[in-house]
Amino acid sequence: MPERTLMGGNIAVGEGALLAGCQAYFGYPITPQNDLLEFMARRMPELGRVFLQTESELAAINMVYGAAAVGFRTMTSTSSPGFSLQQEGISYMAGAEMPAVIVNIMRAGPGLGNIGGAQGDYMQCTRGGGHGDYYLITLTPSTVQEMMDLTMLAFELADKYRNPVLVIADGFLGQAMEPVTIREKVKKLPEKKWAITGAKGRPKNLINSFEMNPLDHPRRIKLLLEKFERMRVHEVRYEGLNLDDADIVLVAYGSAARSAITAMNIARKNKLRVGLVRPITVFPFPYQPLADLAERGCKFVVAEMSGGQMIEDVRIAVGNQNEIKLVNSYGGVPLEADPIFETIDLLM
Repeated sequence: MPERTLMGGNIAVGEGALLAGCQAYFGYPITPQNDLLEFMARRMPELGRVFLQTESELAAINMVYGAAAVGFRTMTSTSSPGFSLQQEGISYMAGAEMPAVIVNIMRAGPGLGNIGGAQGDYMQCTRGGGHGDYYLITLTPSTVQEMMDLTMLAFELADKYRNPVLVIADGFLGQAMEPVTIREKVKKLPEKKWAITGAKGRPKNLINSFEMNPLDHPRRIKLLLEKFERMRVHEVRYEGLNLDDADIVLVAYGSAARSAITAMNIARKNKLRVGLVRPITVFPFPYQPLADLAERGCKFVVAEMSGGQMIEDVRIAVGNQNEIKLVNSYGGVPLEADPIFETIDLLM
């Protein structure tokens, strides 16, 4: 494969997984991520790795659990309704501290919605969509290159924290075609002494998310919460553009961020001091950078392809003293730059 090649977003996820050493993939077809599943169906057997098209998304996530438990780098991919079906399994994996990568190429909802791109799964992804106290690092690419790069990073973070990691993108980005640079393949996978590979003369490893004695469970949760706090401290990622002199700050991720960058550039050409914060992790969310900008007196425009979900995190960061406007699309409709610029213009 050439060093730089034209590639679709979903395929870039698959390439990133292969480069990261993904050893097993389990998935069930659902639009708009089917070309990722089809890519893995071809490439994984070619490389002598495990591919299985399961009978459902529930089966897929539980097979991921099993593969993770024996120490494999493993993943699944799905789209919004399928992601909903996986929540119980994801909660079990978080409780049992199982590393894996879960890719959600978001479509419109609620319910079956339609197959257009959307960002309506934000709350489900950032708050732990299943039962109990848990969080998942949630990575949000906005280019096809980042679809590859952040998938590779997801495997590293999953192993680092022994926790499932999400990569989320809207369906438009999953189908987008852009030139990408092929990254270097991971040469050595981490040793996993906790995996259940057979005792072989050592004490048995035990993996579960259940404590028979209820008095023991608070300690388990405390250890998990301490891990999630380490994620909050060490794993915040964001991109800041034109923030030094900004009076208005756009906040957007995924495809919405691409439109927001275009709107920012139009505003700059019109001598308007507009910057952008693009969260690359939405858990942990970049609260402090936004709080610092709020302290400076900035106004905020949140651009997202949902009824308004990420705006709640922006409000937590900014508080009640600064003006915050939402510009959005939903129901599988793309968000264009024009309404974002019009909102900027109204705030000046």
